[in-house]
This record gives sequence, structure tokens and C-alpha cells, in this order.
Amino acid sequence: MTAVKATTGRVTRRRVRTRANLLDAAFAVFAAKGFGRASIEEVCEAAGYSRGAFYSNFGSLDELFFALYRERAGLIAEQVSAALALDGPDLDVTAAVDRVTEVLLLDRDWLVVKTDFLVHAARDPAVARTLLEHRARLRRAIADRLARARGRTALPAVLRDAEGAAHAVVAAYDGVTTQLLLDRDVEHARAWLGQLLTALLTDGGESP
Repeated sequence: MTAVKATTGRVTRRRVRTRANLLDAAFAVFAAKGFGRASIEEVCEAAGYSRGAFYSNFGSLDELFFALYRERAGLIAEQVSAALALDGPDLDVTAAVDRVTEVLLLDRDWLVVKTDFLVHAARDPAVARTLLEHRARLRRAIADRLARARGRTALPAVLRDAEGAAHAVVAAYDGVTTQLLLDRDVEHARAWLGQLLTALLTDGGESP
């Protein structure tokens, strides 16, 4: 009985590792070629696995794509929450913005893959729900943090409340990263996003 359990544990760990490797390979392939042009064979070749290994983990390329998006998007939401939590009950807006912009921008490959997902979602309501769920989670992380700072950190009246401020933050991020996809200037995007978020959350009253 003990031997059987040990074997099962090894198989489970191997499968987890295989799945992770496939996701990493898919990220590289999707970033280079685009979701609509990539094939299962290319992902398998990049990961060093057979089609059998692929199908033991994912039912289709769509399923792998969703898993990849959920993994990366979930990580970003967690990182944003952690970055916003570092000030304790108070909120140093400028410092928090600096930390969040470092997390949100990540890298251009992620933005390319995310944009592919957005285009895919625009044509498929089921896919759109997946994207909307992530965006809602990210907004909640930001809104919850801003709400906890209420009374200590004033938000501009035009945003009305923490939820409105969270929508504005995500909208600013969308606009800046669209430009980043085209001009590839990460440092400029990071600086511009920081200035924009600081202005949004403080009525422009603090220096970026």
C-alpha cells in the first residue's frame, strides 16, 4: 500500500511538471507567433513532449490558452494586492503607484499574449466571461485596498468611490500598455503610467 502511494505521488509530481513546462512553452510560442497561428505540434516541440503528453493535460489548444491566461492573470492580481498592502492601514499613493506599475507592466510578451486573448474574447462570449472575471478580480484587489485607506487617504471626488478609482486605474493601464505594444518603450510606459495614476488618485496634487 505504501509503495502504491509513493508511485502515485511521483506520477502526480511528474504530471504537474509536464503541465508547467507545456504552459511555459505555450507562452513563448503564443508570444512569438500569436494564438491563432500556433499549433499543438509547435507547443509540444518547444516543450520537448509528445502529443500524448499534451492531451493528458489539455483537451485542446483553447483549453491550454485559458489555463495560461488564468495562471498569469491570477499571479498579477496577487502581486498587485501584495504591492498595495505594504503601507499598512495608511496609503502612500506615490509609493504604491511606483510598486504597482512595476508589477503591472511585466513584459511585452505578456501584453502580446493578453491582447490575443482580448481579440479572441471579442468574438466568443464564453471567452469574454473569462477575461471579465480576471478584470473584475484585479479591480476588486485595487478597490479593496483603496477602501481600507478611506479616511486616511482622500480620493478625488470625480471618481466617487474606491470602485470608481479602481476602474480608472485599469483603464489607464489599458491605454498605456496599448501604446507600449506599438512603440516598445517600456521605461516611457512605466513613467507615464506612474504619472497618470498619481494624477488620477490625488487630483494631481502630488508630484509623480
